[in-house]
Amino acid sequence: MKQWNFLGYDFGASNGRAMLGTFDGEKIELKEIHRFPNDPVEIAGRFVWDVQRLFFEMKQALVKIGKAGIHLDAIGIDTWGVDFGLLDKNGNLVSVPVHYRDARTDGMMEKCFQILPKEKIFEATGLAFMQFNTLYQLMSMKMADDPALKIADKLLFMPDLLAYFLTGKAATEYTDASTSQLVDPRTRNWSDAIFEAFDLPKNIMTEIQPAGTVRGTLLPEIARECGVEEIPVIAVGSHDTASAVAAVPAQDADFAYISSGTWSLLGAEITTPLCDKAVMDANYTNEGGVCGTIRLLKNIMGLWIIQECKREWDRRGDILSFPQLVELASQAPAFKAVIDVDDQRFYAPGDMPERIREYCRETNQPVPETIGEISRVVYEGLALKYRWAIERMEQDMLKKPVKVLHIVGGGSKNAMLNQFTANALGRPVLAGPGEGTVIGNLLMQGMALGAVSDLWQLRKVVEKSFPTDRFLPENTDQWDAAYARFLTLMR
Repeated sequence: MKQWNFLGYDFGASNGRAMLGTFDGEKIELKEIHRFPNDPVEIAGRFVWDVQRLFFEMKQALVKIGKAGIHLDAIGIDTWGVDFGLLDKNGNLVSVPVHYRDARTDGMMEKCFQILPKEKIFEATGLAFMQFNTLYQLMSMKMADDPALKIADKLLFMPDLLAYFLTGKAATEYTDASTSQLVDPRTRNWSDAIFEAFDLPKNIMTEIQPAGTVRGTLLPEIARECGVEEIPVIAVGSHDTASAVAAVPAQDADFAYISSGTWSLLGAEITTPLCDKAVMDANYTNEGGVCGTIRLLKNIMGLWIIQECKREWDRRGDILSFPQLVELASQAPAFKAVIDVDDQRFYAPGDMPERIREYCRETNQPVPETIGEISRVVYEGLALKYRWAIERMEQDMLKKPVKVLHIVGGGSKNAMLNQFTANALGRPVLAGPGEGTVIGNLLMQGMALGAVSDLWQLRKVVEKSFPTDRFLPENTDQWDAAYARFLTLMR
């Protein structure tokens, strides 16, 4: 049986890595080839991505592959969504990709609603309203009379931009495009209604291709520089959540998932987008999945809050690892306070511990003071928000119960949060694999080349290749009481 070697580039909000996947037709094994920081930088008052450095690191991974004498069958790239670069007519980058947390989109949604009502935007796109969506980034450029937008010939989202640097081929992969609020989820193409209403330049958008499309091959000069062959580059599920959901080791369709990391992306897999008022009011979104699926999901603030807390504690000299924060949280009292992790004050970087204390003071709750107390409040708040999100989805959208929750991604390694989630939901939680995103990336390369037949075989490979941990509900009465307190904050 043929052995396949796939290289997956997986870019997160704080680091990137190149992972080698070796697939024998039944199981896949992973090996980290290269890891590097992905630190955004502030330049001239803008919070931006250092895309040239990221491309340099991609080539370093290929150099290591070449020196090791490894034959690669394909390359795939996944990143976060919404952010983009602009190319001029000569194919040169004319604007550094701006970070989705940059302040340029502050208040932009409200300005856009004055042009086209919120309900009409949702009807056209089926996408949840997040101030960093590409629509609002473009409108901020237009309203600022940004010269980069005027001379742009092509817009490429981050994974497509990096693939363009490798291949010279410009196109747009569907799952990433679907996060932009520029796509009609029914036609799976650019929304004429949106481009016309906001008078945006549709001519800069490139052809949308489904996940699993061969984008091109490595440019000869890059192959020569790195000492590798002219390897096929696959447009995988290039939005990281799409790749993570593809790798959920589910055996039937009645499951929910959380792709757990800086964000918690909680949802279910459906075949037809749901663009009605109940979905809009709950701020759920219809994003593209692989193999014709739709990811009905809710963006929840996720481990960003604890990451920002740790950053502040580190700055003060209380330098603790994430496992140490979990241990301190486990020793703190349960439910000292309850927070809505999606409160707007938790969105931006800053003194997160003080923001949590401020929230508790404003909601007339006991104020957590110690590192352990604050950490526990965050983890409990995440679990309670997961329950709220699943109940909304079951009652108002799916119209059927979810049997089991799968948690994939880095957050799936947090056993305490997994147990809290099972307790809050009152149903089983299956955690793992922790490397779900890059696994989905690698196996979609396999699907593009015929090594994997379909999505369910892909998930069977994941189940065979990686263990999962099962968490059963405990102390449900205590969690039900805490959830009742939580619901008072959501009204």
